[in-house]
Parts: sequence; structure tokens; C-alpha cells
Amino acid sequence: MTVDVFDDRACILGEGPLWHPERRQLFWFDIIGQKLMTRTDAGPQEWRFNRPVSAAGWIDRDRLLIASDVDLFTFDLTTGTETRVTPLEDNNPATRSNDGRADRQGGFWIGTMGRNAEAGAGALYRCYRGELRCIRADVTIPNATCFTADGKNAYFADTAESTVWRYRLDADGWPAAEPEVFLDHREAGLNPDGAVLDAEGNFWCAEWGASRVACYSSAGDLVEEITLPVPQPTCPAIADGYLYVTSALQGLPDDAFDTAPHSGKTLRVAVSVEGLPEPQVSL
Repeated sequence: MTVDVFDDRACILGEGPLWHPERRQLFWFDIIGQKLMTRTDAGPQEWRFNRPVSAAGWIDRDRLLIASDVDLFTFDLTTGTETRVTPLEDNNPATRSNDGRADRQGGFWIGTMGRNAEAGAGALYRCYRGELRCIRADVTIPNATCFTADGKNAYFADTAESTVWRYRLDADGWPAAEPEVFLDHREAGLNPDGAVLDAEGNFWCAEWGASRVACYSSAGDLVEEITLPVPQPTCPAIADGYLYVTSALQGLPDDAFDTAPHSGKTLRVAVSVEGLPEPQVSL
């Protein structure tokens, strides 16, 4: 299995890969670099912001809903216009946004965390039809937000707890019961980061510090692992016959490029599985 460099711009903290189904185009973020990035046949492109940005959902062909450290806002890819949708912990300078994704009902889930990953400083939110509601408090590093094809279940991880939970959702996409543990990696010492589901319901998770993306069945059994030439993969996306993976430079030693020169770059691997189309955000 060959791992290729899809984009060689090294991110400090690459995150949030989003395959836009109408544009057939991958977007992702460098959170610390405060950039939205993409690449087409014409070459690389990026947009810079005056604050950290971390995750997005698509509204239509030209507009994304983007999460920053202080708000959720719409962003027009053609004009660069920003329009605030709702504040997001804008009165708390100690936190920023992290992992997020749209659910099947059109809501958008976003996690926050301390800028230095302070224990319990963050939370998990859902924005739906104008309402921003806290789903979970006392979160340290929110990650692995993704949803089953039928919209009945959500996955969520706190990387600091080495645990992934599964939430049962009601018809409107809100949690209907207390979450159950899906993966408990505390003994194994694995750190679940970003994740996505494939069309068969398998859970593909980037594991920070383990140089791999691991695929687990809906029962939580390890199905497959893809070894990557970077120690800190952050989040996968599956589309167009490829598994795309963002990665990070943050926290690596100064000599990291000697042993892992692709750290921070966005990688891709040809796969035989199909991804789930990313849902359209409904504002």
C-alpha cells in the first residue's frame, strides 16, 4: 500500500479534512497557522484568517460553515466574505475550537478545548436551526466526531481519555440517551484523534502518536490499519477512491524532519472502500 503526499505544505496542526461533494474538492485547516487550505488541478490555494480555524461543513457550492476560536461563521469561497452565525465561547480567551463535522440532519457539531490542552477546559456543542447547545462539558481534547449513514448514532472522542463514545440520536439529531463506550484505548495507550465512517459503517480513526489510521468495525473490532510516515496523523477523509489524512508538526522535536520529513503534510492512500458523502449544513 503506497502512501502519497497529496499536498506538501507542512501544517503546524493540520485538521478537519472535508470533501466537498459538489466541488469534488478537499478542504482542510492549519489550526495554528490560521489557514483554510485546498488543492485542485490548478494547484494549491489557501485563505488566511485573523484567528484559529479548525473545522467546516458545506452549505452550498460556494459557502462553508467554519468554526473558529470565537464563533461559527459562513465563508464565501469566491468572495472571501465572512458572516457570523453564532458566538462560540467568545468570552473565554483560554479556549479554541478543534474537531467538528455536520450530522445527517444538517446540524453541526464542534468541540472546544484549552489552547494548551488544559484538563476539562473544553466542551462539545451542536448548532442546529439557530440553536447552539452544549452536548458535553469537561472535555479536554474533542475529536472523532462522525455520524452513521442513517443519522441515528454519533461518535465522539476525548483524546486525553483515550476513549471513543457512541451517542444514540433522536429524529432531530440530538442525543437521546447517555453515551456508551465504543473504544477504550486506555490500556493500549492509543490516542484517538479525528475519525470518519465509511459506507459499510466502519470507523476509521487517526491515532495521534501511533503513525497510523486504524479501521474498526461497528462492534469495535480492529479490521485494518494503515501505517503512515508521520507520527502525528490527525484526521482522515474518504472520497474518490482515496483515504486522505492530515497531520501535525506541533509538539515534535527539532529533529523530526530527519526521521519523518512528511510531518504536517496532507497524505493520501488509494483504498477500495467508499466514503459517506458529507451532509449539507442546514442553517
